[in-house]
Amino acid sequence: MTDPRRPDGERPDDQILAVAVTVTRTGGIAGLRRTWRAQPDAAESAQWIALIDGCPWDAADPARPMTPHGADRFVWHVDARCGESAREAALADPEVQGPWRDLID
Repeated sequence: MTDPRRPDGERPDDQILAVAVTVTRTGGIAGLRRTWRAQPDAAESAQWIALIDGCPWDAADPARPMTPHGADRFVWHVDARCGESAREAALADPEVQGPWRDLID
């Protein structure tokens, strides 16, 4: 994501970005779809941007083929928006760990 920070790493007060994360989980025993969304206020945006930036987005391209990892497992779709920038990921259940687990939780 493009992050218009000053050289000292801080964001100017007049450049507060709208941040939103949407997670959709499908699969499981009943094959149900569950979606939830987080849209933090300006005071929490920096923390959420750090969570978003910490995820390996290139390794979770939603267009890549997903190998089945057993019966009744979940597939996770993550959509993160920060200002005008957007990222998407598709994850098999075993991939939801580390920075992905932190963001989803």
